[in-house]
Amino acid sequence: MLTNKDLQQIKDHGLTVDAVVKQLETFVRGIPPVRIVTAASKGNGIEVIPESVQEKLIARYETEKEVLEIVKFVPASGAATRMFQFLHEFLDTYDPKNQKLNTYLKEGERKELATFLNALKDFAFVNDVRKVIRNNYPDYKHCKKGQRCYYFVKAMLEAEGLNFGNLPKGLIPFHKYSKYATTAFEEQLFESAYYASAKDDAYLHFTFSEAHVNYFKEEFNNVQKRVSKKTKTQFHISYSFQKRETDTIAVTEENKPFRDDKGNLILRPSGHGALLQNLNEVNADLVFIKNIDNVVAEEYVEQIAYYKKVLAGKLLWLQQKIFDYLEYFEKENGEESMKEVNSFLWNELSIKDLPKTIQELRYILNRPLRVCGVVRNTGAPGGGPFWVKSETGNTTLQIVEMAQIDQNDPRQKAIVNEATHFNPVDIVCGLKNYRGEKFDLAKFTDPKAGFIVSKSQHGKLLKALELPGLWNGGMAQWNTAFVEVPLSTFNPVKTVNDLLQKEHRPNA
Repeated sequence: MLTNKDLQQIKDHGLTVDAVVKQLETFVRGIPPVRIVTAASKGNGIEVIPESVQEKLIARYETEKEVLEIVKFVPASGAATRMFQFLHEFLDTYDPKNQKLNTYLKEGERKELATFLNALKDFAFVNDVRKVIRNNYPDYKHCKKGQRCYYFVKAMLEAEGLNFGNLPKGLIPFHKYSKYATTAFEEQLFESAYYASAKDDAYLHFTFSEAHVNYFKEEFNNVQKRVSKKTKTQFHISYSFQKRETDTIAVTEENKPFRDDKGNLILRPSGHGALLQNLNEVNADLVFIKNIDNVVAEEYVEQIAYYKKVLAGKLLWLQQKIFDYLEYFEKENGEESMKEVNSFLWNELSIKDLPKTIQELRYILNRPLRVCGVVRNTGAPGGGPFWVKSETGNTTLQIVEMAQIDQNDPRQKAIVNEATHFNPVDIVCGLKNYRGEKFDLAKFTDPKAGFIVSKSQHGKLLKALELPGLWNGGMAQWNTAFVEVPLSTFNPVKTVNDLLQKEHRPNA
């Protein structure tokens, strides 16, 4: 299926022919769905930490963090396309010269659009849009309402205006304060000062698209002084890109290489699982992971920080126990201590297939560690914590994405419907072993936990392969603890109308 021209393109892209052939075989073979046994729940894989213990964990973190290297890792390369999907549809399907706006709104399911248009003055970007309108559409004030709304959305999304349709989500103004507006990027800086800083320094690592780096650098230059003054913190930014060598080939519905109009192969970024390589290059004792759009207005940050510190304190407590055990077994045979350690594995790390030998026990203990905050399930799309049975018969606790589950199987679908908790990507990681050496995170993945997804390119359907997700298959062999955190800590912006929620409206 591959020509000499294809082989050269693969090589030039930084991929190997062997890797691409294996990807093509994966499309033909398919990826077996994950077999979930039951959903994790309180007391069955999810811990609810009492308030008195929370305070102790916070105190532990506050004490120990001064000697730790701490990094906040923020996947920030996602475009804002989906955030404005219904507005793109509005531009594509509404004819302001021949249709009344009210008629258009009533014709289809356009509640989202109606909500947006009725709340224009409440969005943080409204003044920026008005400036563009004054420059680009001098007839605006004399137009009917439908035409004015059409101009407003064009001024927002299109390249001749603010270009929001092509910007990453992190650079869209989210929050409207009395004297300025803030982007998600700025809010990530602000909140990191409350829990991810030590000695008045905060280190953040963002994964950007290469095309957007200069935009983020410019934004940092614009806001750095303001945020540093408010928080009395110095911010240190590093960034990386999703690596081209993690791209995967796309295929047609018949599993043949998908080609563009010039006959070239389509090689695509392979989802957020590719970011495991980026995380693997972060050199820190403790890493907070949080998505770029999950931020709140300043007045709500202290509660967010409280639970972040609880998770970090829990990680440090678990890590110390693990390190103590490993140091003990390095010096002692200690078979009589296996019972105590197995009890720790069972109760604290939800490991039910317990080791039979000290060698096995040391292997299980000596792995990367993560503590994941989970929230009550409200029906939001995405993954959650489930007990999973592997091909070898082992049962482990994992974050599982819905795309990994065969929901045509009635039993599997019933388990999904019983799920009580959701994964908001609120994770604290320990990336070093008991000797202070960095783990090679590539050794602790489940390479079979990828996805085959349907996409389209220029109106043509294609199938794409995504690597095991960063926090599901990419971390499948980590030691893991799930801790319930309040739903108020999860405030993602999936569509622009989410910015109307009170957590995104200062002093609302």
